[in-house]
Amino acid sequence: MTDAHTPPVRGRILVVDDQRNMRATTALLLRAEHYTVFEAATGEEALAQLAGGSIDLLLTDLKMEPMDGLTLLRRALEVAPRLQVIMMTAFGSIESAVEAMRLGAYDYVTKSFKESELRYRVERALERARLLRDVDNLATDFNQRHGLSSLVGRSPAMRELTSRLMRVAQSDATVLIQGESGTGKELVARALHAHSRRKSRSFVPVNCAAISESLLESELFGHAKGAFTGAVKARRGLFEEADGGTLFIDEVTETSPTFQSKLLRALQEGEVRRVGESTALRVDVRTVAATNRDIEQEVREKRFRQDLYYRLNVVTLRVPPLRERLEDVPALAEHFLERANARSPKPKRLSAAAVTHLMGYDFPGNVRELENLVEQAAALAESDELLPEDFPLRVSRLTPAHGTPSIAVLEGQGGGPGRLVSTAGPTLAQVVEEAERHAITQALERHGVDLARVADELGVSSTTLWRKMKRLNLRPPSEPTRE
Repeated sequence: MTDAHTPPVRGRILVVDDQRNMRATTALLLRAEHYTVFEAATGEEALAQLAGGSIDLLLTDLKMEPMDGLTLLRRALEVAPRLQVIMMTAFGSIESAVEAMRLGAYDYVTKSFKESELRYRVERALERARLLRDVDNLATDFNQRHGLSSLVGRSPAMRELTSRLMRVAQSDATVLIQGESGTGKELVARALHAHSRRKSRSFVPVNCAAISESLLESELFGHAKGAFTGAVKARRGLFEEADGGTLFIDEVTETSPTFQSKLLRALQEGEVRRVGESTALRVDVRTVAATNRDIEQEVREKRFRQDLYYRLNVVTLRVPPLRERLEDVPALAEHFLERANARSPKPKRLSAAAVTHLMGYDFPGNVRELENLVEQAAALAESDELLPEDFPLRVSRLTPAHGTPSIAVLEGQGGGPGRLVSTAGPTLAQVVEEAERHAITQALERHGVDLARVADELGVSSTTLWRKMKRLNLRPPSEPTRE
């Protein structure tokens, strides 16, 4: 039992110094301030401890062997981007300390520091770490309260989608959601409804591709008793069911021109007429439609009414395919595995090799395919850790950070899980680096030399962006390459 008079733990600090006496003295001073302190004699030892993800502050010497402080700084921020770092340096190495801050360190202190100075700088760094955690917690709470928790991903494409969704949600504007099959268009529609003024009323979905043309009109508009064979009693349609709420019309391009004209009239007039009746009923419905086809091409080829297209396309939300946001694959895979574990007596975990393997796949089935792969692997894997061979991918195109694409082939029968027989794939760090390179390059193409807007879109500080661009040797498109 914890003593009521024992001060609470104030933060978790890792002290790294290859000089044992300096390391022990610094750790002793910080423990006296009731911090939880860990020690490491080398950079590699420090990285191993950081992999646990529970360190708030890294306090490291600049001059060490074989890995120096700057190298440790770069690698530590790749492992834990929100980590706060304070560099300890001799007086003659101030320039190197300044360089460390440009690379992402929070602060530096000379080794001739007074105890009060170290305490002050450590407290400031830990306060920043607490503020960043609070921001993350608020963002998580915001997503949960506003129905966005199912939209997993922090890629630029997903942040742009979420931002646009939040701007349009409060209005009653008709929204057209475009995206390939399996990208999560209905989840986006539900998030729109959850953050709208209609969230206390019904969200009513209908998939036009799953209902025959002869029944679709009755399904949406309702019918009178005896309107057709089998109509033994009057029935309300989905427009009426959604009155005051949101009607989600999925795969709207699967409908015929005849039905499209009736749908257009309902949207324009705000009223519906049940099949077999002559009296129109007023409805107050916010309509959200979705399609996996190129709807503009459908209009050009006269398969979809142009006037209905304009009625539906007041605001467009494009849901990106998974291959355009591969950096979200680890978070999505963990999300699906967490759901699978909740239904299983034997929880599983993802290995780094499995994540690398998944990030090298094109996912033609998008997020739905990834969900299926993770659920199948969790159900069939014999080990507690999911490995590359637990995923039924016959060929996964793994692209190293440099060089030609490599091939990982899984042998198996009937498309089931196989055995990994050959691979020349990259490390997880290389895959993540390629994802970062792709995201930054796209943002630079959109904003050019305006690095503040690039950093804002990517959700990082200007310092972090500068550091990553330098490491990846990236420059704004209009900036000439220096020979």
